[in-house]
Amino acid sequence: MDSKNIILSKSKAFAIRIIKLNIYLQDTKKEYVLSKQLLRSGTSIGANVREGVNAFSKADFVFKMNIALKEACETEYWLELLNETGYLTDNEFFGIYRDCNELSKLLTSIVKSSKAISK
Repeated sequence: MDSKNIILSKSKAFAIRIIKLNIYLQDTKKEYVLSKQLLRSGTSIGANVREGVNAFSKADFVFKMNIALKEACETEYWLELLNETGYLTDNEFFGIYRDCNELSKLLTSIVKSSKAISK
């Protein structure tokens, strides 16, 4: 199922990266507060996408994709804070931030096109 739906596969792969980053931040950097927020928002993107794919209506689908988009924006914020406070180097930051930004753009496109179809 994931391999045929780009947003499902990308959001799940991103969640796995976030989980691994959380482990790194806690084990290596001894950072527990921001990393926990990052873990919650970063894994929530894929969970909401999965719920949206199985939505009971078009409105429910758009609602879930909007939540996923909000979680992606929140995740970008936590990543920025971790980078700007020195918990993530620029090299550690840019790859995962780029992936999060790509998810945000995909979700924005999905929400906009789904709303246009509904009208």
